[in-house]
Amino acid sequence: MQLNTLIRLGLMLVLICKGLYDVSADPMPGDSIKGVRKVQDVMIYQDSQFHCAFPSVVKLKNGEIYVAFRRAPNRKIFGEKGTSHVDPNSYLVAVRSKDGKTWTKEPELIYAHPFGGSQDPCLLQLRNGNLLCASYGWAFVRPDGLPNLKKPHFETSGATFLGGYMVRSTDDAKSWKGPVYPPHIEQEILYTAMGNPLPAYNRGALYEAKDGRILWVVANTDRETPNKTSNHLIVSEDKGLTWKYSSAVAVDDKISFNETSVYETPKGDIVAFMRTEDNGDQACIARSTDGGKTFKPWESMGFQGHPLQALRLPDNRVLLSYGYRHKPLGIRARILNAECTDFATAPEIILRTDGGNGDLGYPWAVQLDKKHVLVTYYFNVPGGMQHIAGSILAID
Repeated sequence: MQLNTLIRLGLMLVLICKGLYDVSADPMPGDSIKGVRKVQDVMIYQDSQFHCAFPSVVKLKNGEIYVAFRRAPNRKIFGEKGTSHVDPNSYLVAVRSKDGKTWTKEPELIYAHPFGGSQDPCLLQLRNGNLLCASYGWAFVRPDGLPNLKKPHFETSGATFLGGYMVRSTDDAKSWKGPVYPPHIEQEILYTAMGNPLPAYNRGALYEAKDGRILWVVANTDRETPNKTSNHLIVSEDKGLTWKYSSAVAVDDKISFNETSVYETPKGDIVAFMRTEDNGDQACIARSTDGGKTFKPWESMGFQGHPLQALRLPDNRVLLSYGYRHKPLGIRARILNAECTDFATAPEIILRTDGGNGDLGYPWAVQLDKKHVLVTYYFNVPGGMQHIAGSILAID
């Protein structure tokens, strides 16, 4: 047992004897998983004036760690009661680091949507070094315009959904071009605030397959009342410039599937790690063994958590990280085998248990070096504002 662990145990015993420590609140993250150790938690970006959420991360060709996230005003600074996940001043921004520990203080602007707020920047670095960033937007339509919107459309917190879009960088994220709007898929019943068929969208990791195709599992609304969504695979053969429909990933009469990350195993299986609704917050999985032409029936992974993101480790194992919005609130992960078949038995790794409320999670991991991984996420502590944080793991 390492010296720092012995010191920590000693401090815990002192606090327990004084009645100041809740044993159930801290299961000693990573200590019980052989070959996995949490090195430290890091603050990536925090400003009490802003609600920051939904990060994604890549390691650029120049060696920098680049974290994109959504930043919007903390509405309490205007005297409002609280902040929602849609806002007219919600923009895609990013910070950089050379070591995963210290970060640039002022975020760079990736993109500000001309018709409303943007959400969930999802980064993908291609093998040629180009970057894609998928997002989606919300338009804030005034009350006199709402009756004129084409139906069905989706409204929440005063905003009408615009669907997805994508921007691109060819210079290590120094500049961004776009947007490119993905196609509307036939299964989608919604229209945008402008009355157009809704472009494909989703929150989750895209993947560049061995054959060069870009894989993207998108969500669609297939029933308005009550609202229900399903997942479908679209693919690009020209590095994200154009897209075409491939297949249904997960469709169910009762359960919704939405925020999904896609991954290709060394043997070529395409695996979708899916968030569900009306299913007890169960993490779910669907698998294709024919290159995405068809998917086998979806199944529960046997644990709660969402959304999920998969990172291939140097030895081909997969670090699967996910948010945990049950007590104790925080961030969790598992290490799966190369083909992602042991999800039901892989031990759970506890990264954080100190969340203040359920508005947290959405982890996304990147390899810092051969032995260390940074798991980014958004977080809050009791009384604090949502911020972008991370945990550095040592993985043998």
